[in-house]
Amino acid sequence: MVRRPVAVVAALVLLVEAAGIVVLNGIMARFVQGQNMSLDGLDTDVMAGGTWGLGIGGGLFLLLCSVLLLLAGVRDRAPGRFARIALISCAVLHGVLGALTVGLVGWPAFTFMMVVLALIVLPLVAYGKQPRQKARPAGPSGPDAPAAGAEPAAA
Repeated sequence: MVRRPVAVVAALVLLVEAAGIVVLNGIMARFVQGQNMSLDGLDTDVMAGGTWGLGIGGGLFLLLCSVLLLLAGVRDRAPGRFARIALISCAVLHGVLGALTVGLVGWPAFTFMMVVLALIVLPLVAYGKQPRQKARPAGPSGPDAPAAGAEPAAA
């Protein structure tokens, strides 16, 4: 089935994206620290710290989602409740950022965001809800065992 490779590929893409987010925010923080302008009296050190915080927080979130997808792919089981919530919020984040990147960055960035969105959503849909196995009745289950629900013979 295709769900295992897609989950692993999505995990790898999110891992690379996590590193990219941290590096990009680090570059932006260095630019903010190097400026000599006043932005309505805001302290440049606070802005740089916030940029670093956002980059590290976003990178850790993407790393968490990457690990959750990797575990789903390796185990070949549907993600649990917490993992599904994290992955759905990651997918929503990519959808919103994809909509913003069209105007700010361009169509290639939008395409990348939508591919990542699809890679996150596809394992969620492919694993879906799996029906629970019916519990086996307690007792013997051999060929000469009485049928389930049958009364034992009187002796």
